[in-house]
Amino acid sequence: MSEELEQEVEQEQPPQQNEEPATAQDINAQVTTESVIEAILFASDEPLSAERLVNIAEFNGGVKQVKKCIETLNEQYSQSGRAFRIEEIAGGFQMMTLPEYNNWLKNLLRQRADNKLSPAALETLAIIAYKQPIIRADVEGIRGVACGEMLRSLMYKGLVKIVGKAEILGRPLLYGTTKKFLEVFGLNDLKDLPKAEELKQPGQ
Repeated sequence: MSEELEQEVEQEQPPQQNEEPATAQDINAQVTTESVIEAILFASDEPLSAERLVNIAEFNGGVKQVKKCIETLNEQYSQSGRAFRIEEIAGGFQMMTLPEYNNWLKNLLRQRADNKLSPAALETLAIIAYKQPIIRADVEGIRGVACGEMLRSLMYKGLVKIVGKAEILGRPLLYGTTKKFLEVFGLNDLKDLPKAEELKQPGQ
């Protein structure tokens, strides 16, 4: 092969990559004392004392190290304009949103309250889910009480809808569940509803 041809081949070859894929050791190197404390507090739904944080995180630095980490995290949150910080309450530490976001959080809590279902609503919803399409009279026949208001409430929450009219005298409305019902109860399809036998208590 001539020198000119060899030079052309060398030029056409892509440069070799020296970078290697990240190893588990590299990933672990990115985990810091602060990030461990942050992950624990983020996942906790209750205040955790410094002593508990030491035990969970298995730190050798003790309580003093934990408190120093929390100070560092709060400084980072403040500098980056985060909507939360770590507060010391009820003898422990917990992640909490800043007071200026209270108005929006109240709206969230109000919507959660609106979506709560009473035992009577759950019973009505269960009848519709298992018997759909079903008319109001049949729901009331099973429950033994009037359920017009309950049906309206379930429709307002987007869990029940009108799916047609029954081919009987008076053509009463037929009710069924919605896509939101599947989402709220973590179902992919109505076929995923538990079988009646599975719902029975042992001994019944």
